[in-house]
Amino acid sequence: MAEKKPVQIVETVLRDAHQSLIATRMSTEQMLPIVDKMDKVGYHSVECWGGATFDASLRFLKEDPWDRLRKLRDGFKNTKLQMLFRGQNILGYRPYADDVVDYFVQKSISNGIDIIRIFDCLNDLRNLQEAVNATNKFKAQEGRGEAQVALAYTLGDAYTLEYWTSMAKKIEEMGADSICIKDMAGLLVPYKASELIKAMKEVTKLPIQLHTHYTSGVASMTYLKAVEAGVDVIDTAMSPFAMGTSQPATEVMVETFKGTPYDTGLDQNLLAEIADYFRPLREQWLESGLLSPKVMGVNIKTLLYQVPGGMLSNMVSQLKEMHAEDKYDEVLEEIPRVRKDFGEIPLVTPSSQIVGTQAVLNVVMGERYKTLTKEAKDMLVGKYGRTTVPVNAEIQKKALDSLGMKEPITYRPADDLEPSLAKFEKEMAQYKQQDEDVLSYALFPQVATEFFKYREAQQTGVDVTAANTENKTYPV
Repeated sequence: MAEKKPVQIVETVLRDAHQSLIATRMSTEQMLPIVDKMDKVGYHSVECWGGATFDASLRFLKEDPWDRLRKLRDGFKNTKLQMLFRGQNILGYRPYADDVVDYFVQKSISNGIDIIRIFDCLNDLRNLQEAVNATNKFKAQEGRGEAQVALAYTLGDAYTLEYWTSMAKKIEEMGADSICIKDMAGLLVPYKASELIKAMKEVTKLPIQLHTHYTSGVASMTYLKAVEAGVDVIDTAMSPFAMGTSQPATEVMVETFKGTPYDTGLDQNLLAEIADYFRPLREQWLESGLLSPKVMGVNIKTLLYQVPGGMLSNMVSQLKEMHAEDKYDEVLEEIPRVRKDFGEIPLVTPSSQIVGTQAVLNVVMGERYKTLTKEAKDMLVGKYGRTTVPVNAEIQKKALDSLGMKEPITYRPADDLEPSLAKFEKEMAQYKQQDEDVLSYALFPQVATEFFKYREAQQTGVDVTAANTENKTYPV
């Protein structure tokens, strides 16, 4: 019998699963009743915060994301809580000054986060160092906090085994506690996963986690081969919110490894009770139309388009708003062309939104790059960081000209940013009820201000229930 090496499970149902399938609309009150049972499972961690949860909480659910985190921390007494952190972009869509990154890490840890999964949409490690340093600093103070650096997995000539192994070595040198291979669109196929994990295990002693999505239909098999190759942890979702553009089902992966050296030891009866809790919620979102059949199927063309789950649901919403739903397939075909023009970048927030929106504009306008979004210009001129492959020089020139720049920037973009926490504090002082409010404002000034006004109205007894219920249940 081979030596026992139980694979560990990160449960994503409270974050990535509902982000991928229902545009992050699960509310805190829908999460809390099941926390006690989830806490008994023995997960490696529960991913419950970060990513789009912050924006969606403020914008659509009219909830304070910090309050959600504190409530989840109170409920999960035995389980580590994990969040997704966009490097220098924090949870927003642009780079922030180091003092804001630092403060956000501090407040995330002090409010209950154990593991911060830090990634950059371009895999530019310069954009991750500040967040890693901050996590290590506050870990020493709080006795909690692990810095996990995630590499956005993507396909292309530049992304060789040598590329991935050299990145793994650099991540270890940065002072990270673990590495995650973040496969946002289900691009990593089973035997390539085996090859990749073995190669990375040869160059680093850090634990390696694998995160993938079911979009292309291969994810469960990818996990099987990765676990056999030595991966330490895999990300899964409870079955009612699994598959499609979400993760493989937790129960399926637990059953797969039962009785093998990789046996998770998790209790299927307990998992079944948890699934029973989430099933009616799934039905509710199916009936409301928020859970679209478009994100539930398998599309092997994902390997061609490289579109991650969250991006797909955003794109469907965008086309709906523009009354251009018939352009769906055309936009899908335009995405890889835009991605190539933008330096063969991984598609993950915010690069996925930037490329996706540009692809939508290119198709709907009937002329490619007739209009460049502000974010597209910034990406092309280096304001988000360094791309692995050079961007299309002709389109870059157009972006440089429209921004009045002669040359693209080649240094770390955040080096241009002045410390800005004090400025944000001053701007939102009238709304401040807790230290964390300044961070909500820093990331989403307009959305946070609307939320602060809403919160104030609620506290002063103005009836806001009707609007809130509508936002909680239906797509907005």
